[in-house]
Amino acid sequence: MTSEYGKNPPLSYNEYLKVPELLKLQRTLSDPVSHDELLFIIIHQTYELWFNQILHEIDATIGWLDEGRPFRVNHSLRAVVSIEKIMVSQIHILESMAQIGFLEFRDKLNPASGFQSMQFRELEFVSGQKDEKILEFFKFDAFAYSRLKERFEKPSLGDAFWAMLSREGFSVGSREEKVSSVVEILTHPEKHPNLFVMQDLLIEHDENISLWRYHHVLMVERMLGMKRGTGGSEGVGYLMSTLTKRFFPELWEARTHLKAEPPQ
Repeated sequence: MTSEYGKNPPLSYNEYLKVPELLKLQRTLSDPVSHDELLFIIIHQTYELWFNQILHEIDATIGWLDEGRPFRVNHSLRAVVSIEKIMVSQIHILESMAQIGFLEFRDKLNPASGFQSMQFRELEFVSGQKDEKILEFFKFDAFAYSRLKERFEKPSLGDAFWAMLSREGFSVGSREEKVSSVVEILTHPEKHPNLFVMQDLLIEHDENISLWRYHHVLMVERMLGMKRGTGGSEGVGYLMSTLTKRFFPELWEARTHLKAEPPQ
């Protein structure tokens, strides 16, 4: 006996994805409501969802590294870099706002700031870029501080990668040894195919976050010029200072030392 369509369904699309609850999460602050504020909220909520998925994939990646499962490592890292490419392009949707329209609600955001994105800081910490000053900044938020402190104390993605290389017989005790080991992988990719792909995906993850930062800087300057950030930061000036940060500096440095070998 088939049930009547739409009558007491065991599970619906809206129920599974919590669509009614989702649509209630965009609460504007401007009065009268600025047309562009909804877009601003949705873009940033979408970022937080992407950060959540990236953290899910990186946590899985660390587990695969610890278990010595390079195929699964590379599979999850491909998901990470694919999401990050979407994140970079997504920034430019914000540029569709009229600058004057953004200013209609921007002051309502004080003192909230993108600097306070707990999940982005988790992404930095789990990738190896740990800053105790940033950790201390979140002491006002017990939930965020607890999550970040756990990330701060646990081995990072980079730690797990170097540990795997050590188990594969590479020397990784010092920065110089790490660089030399990556040079060996880059020089002989056919001997270390899984590791070659892995280090390439790691550097792409690093590059994508740098691109996200750079495009973010340009978007902010295009919208606001050199105005100070809503959280009290220097705005574009602060954002520019983040552009040189690297998760895996040894991977970048190895490219400098790579030399072509004569054909065999």
